[in-house]
Amino acid sequence: MKSRLVFMLALICIAAANLTAQVQGDVIGLHDLSPNSPGPMKGTLSGACLYCHAPHSGVGSITPLWNQKLSSATYTVYNSSTYVEKGNANPTLGQDSSLCLSCHDGTIAPGTSVAYKDLGVHGDWKTGDKLGTELQSSHPFSLVLPLTDAPDLVASLVSQGKTNNDAVKLVKGNIECTTCHNPHVQYLDKNNPNFLVVDSSAGRLCLACHDPNRSMPGKTNLLAGWDSSIHKTANNKTASDPPVGPYGSVDQNACSSCHAQHNATGPERLLRGANEKDCVACHSGGSNLDPVPLNVFAEFSKIGHPFTNGNSTHDEGEPALLNQNRHSVCTDCHNPHAAQKVATFTDAPGVRPSQTGVVGIDAADGRRVVSPAVNQYENCLRCHGKSEGKKSDPIYGYAPQWTASAADPLDVIPQFNSATSSHPVTHSRQSGFAQPSLRRQMLQLDGLTANQSRTLNQILCTDCHNSDDNREFAVQGMQIGPNGPHGSKWTHLFERRYEFSKAAAPGQTVTNLYLPVDLSINGPYALCGKCHDLNSVVRNESFSEHARHINDGFTCSACHTGHGIGGAGSNGNISGKRLVNFDLQLVAPNNGVISYDHGSNSCTLTCHNHPHQSGAGSSKRH
Repeated sequence: MKSRLVFMLALICIAAANLTAQVQGDVIGLHDLSPNSPGPMKGTLSGACLYCHAPHSGVGSITPLWNQKLSSATYTVYNSSTYVEKGNANPTLGQDSSLCLSCHDGTIAPGTSVAYKDLGVHGDWKTGDKLGTELQSSHPFSLVLPLTDAPDLVASLVSQGKTNNDAVKLVKGNIECTTCHNPHVQYLDKNNPNFLVVDSSAGRLCLACHDPNRSMPGKTNLLAGWDSSIHKTANNKTASDPPVGPYGSVDQNACSSCHAQHNATGPERLLRGANEKDCVACHSGGSNLDPVPLNVFAEFSKIGHPFTNGNSTHDEGEPALLNQNRHSVCTDCHNPHAAQKVATFTDAPGVRPSQTGVVGIDAADGRRVVSPAVNQYENCLRCHGKSEGKKSDPIYGYAPQWTASAADPLDVIPQFNSATSSHPVTHSRQSGFAQPSLRRQMLQLDGLTANQSRTLNQILCTDCHNSDDNREFAVQGMQIGPNGPHGSKWTHLFERRYEFSKAAAPGQTVTNLYLPVDLSINGPYALCGKCHDLNSVVRNESFSEHARHINDGFTCSACHTGHGIGGAGSNGNISGKRLVNFDLQLVAPNNGVISYDHGSNSCTLTCHNHPHQSGAGSSKRH
């Protein structure tokens, strides 16, 4: 009997040796728990195979003659709002995943054998090897069959039970631990020696099942655009602290730059860091990448877009129109699977390459989903259009109360779609009035140099709301930051300084007159000066009273709204031409009237303790 036992052990070890020989220089690696093993955990038996297998007296009739006692734990399995499968089941005892979890769930000590009792294994788990029973943060396995098809899966996965890589196999039509892991071969992927069945650099293991290029009628492939995305093509070197994958560069880490197959910090969608924390590893400066990308998170430390908080969390499955959920995270405005490098700045209104693949809202009705968004403003309208629950936050600065306004003053759609007057964001420039002050090109952040690539026929939201050090409008010698409304030192996420005139009470003394007049990039009119020649304005080439108002210290906001005329005035006397509107916190009625007559280019109101009365040719002051 003893000689038969020795013979069987020899056969098992020979088989393992032959398997090992198929991969040059490979060994069973950390699954060798024998006393002289290279790993941190060691037992008392010298035969490496015996810790998992027994030639006789294994667990019942399990095919691999299993020797480790099986776990009877109940697991919390993966789930998310975008998960299309019918769910995961607890692994069937004796099947592949159950065998792996008999050690890796940590409920039974490794070396607790069926045939030989306690094999005296001692030592520390390798980081990440102890999965526990909370498997929400691990890639789903032991799914409820049949599998559910989806556009981001390879076509053969559900229809034929096959991946597009012969080394990555379903087990009885299901995803199990051994679909991705070969327990006998640790170093097939030498950069990621976790018993993977293939070298998984450039996302090969993930792409065996997930197809970014597949389409299905009526469904969205969330991976679409991957092949040309910056996260697939960037060759920045990675230091992986915090971890962003084991392969040494962004393109080679691919999927693993953002996702962890096990023990993910952000369990839904297996993110290395939940929501924006997943992006901070690479986009906050520091030494994790070489070359270092521009520091986006430094912008948020200024006056920044509102991050998710405990009361308004982001979820990938949330509707495109964000109702009652005020937040912003990176993936609200960027699609990490499709975002591309911004090599050139194209003219308005299209989305920038960095926003490729984002979802948006149609500007015509404010509710129809546009996926992917074609125009940049469509993405902004997820929150700044018909979305319910909007509110003015004091951290963004003074909020005027316009005389002519729609029912929802924070809904910019009627403002930009105004047939009377609006800045050309959702439409091209259509004013029938002469615009003597309008420049041919916008000015750079120095307030002097023309940006030769940007015309003024149509503008972007980010032409006004942008980082104050963005690289699109920077000039040589300036500090350069990322583009977009991440954060700014100016209120309302303005790219440049823009001041609102304020009064002690409506119609009374203006408390913040800006004197002496400063028309430079440092002055209170800097944002308007990006597109309008302020010297033309003070020469009264557009309106005969401009110089007097500016020389008295008033700002543009005293008479003009920024977006457009969003509705009728309280008494119907605001025509809306030339963006003329009045802040009810600044002006008061004159004999019960606040009005603007574009025919005579004059107004009736009380401002700065002076009543104005409409009259031919000017805004008369009495």
